[in-house]
Amino acid sequence: MSVPASAGGGRTRLDREQVLRGAVALADRGGLGALTIRSLADEPGVKPMTVYYYVKSKEEILDGIVDAVFTEIELPTVGGDWRAELTRRARSAREVLRRHPWAIPLLESRTSPGPANLRHHDAVLGTLRAGGFSAPATAHAYALLDAFLYGHAVQEASLPFEGPEGPSEVEPQVRQSMALAGDFPHLTEMMAAYYLQPDYDFADEFQVGLDVVLDVLSSWQSGDRLWG
Repeated sequence: MSVPASAGGGRTRLDREQVLRGAVALADRGGLGALTIRSLADEPGVKPMTVYYYVKSKEEILDGIVDAVFTEIELPTVGGDWRAELTRRARSAREVLRRHPWAIPLLESRTSPGPANLRHHDAVLGTLRAGGFSAPATAHAYALLDAFLYGHAVQEASLPFEGPEGPSEVEPQVRQSMALAGDFPHLTEMMAAYYLQPDYDFADEFQVGLDVVLDVLSSWQSGDRLWG
């Protein structure tokens, strides 16, 4: 099968990787709702049928862009210090999901996972197994790690502010809501004592939470709690 002609009649230099890169860029700009065959064709200026030559359906596009996101996440090294490796992997995943928040609900949703997706899961499982976790403990640990990782990513993506200066930007609206709705002594105390302090950054909560999860996993790995 020959490569399809471009909209201008010449041979297009488009390939599947370029189509998927374009799909990621579209999703980054406008979310998954912006991702259509027509919008993908408009990016390089080709006909929609040209895109269908490289990806046959919306599901195939989603499989491809999820795999592209997985390629950006650093893999843990099987056989290395499991805690250090999974910390590195978690930090990398957080940064990747900040770049591609649309991917958060998709990463574990694909029924036809690509090679990067499979390689990622295999590396995390291998790191836990090489670290001394039993098969049941490995399954529980992976689920717990990703529940924290994806949950934090959803929360961070949903915040009405970004960065350490963010909370002060929404302070007037929050205080107005509190005044209208009544007295909230505990919220008022926490805002004054913690959330609105100059050095507060919601991003710090990620490492605190990750350390708590890893401390729990360390107790499983050391035998304080056994899972078969």
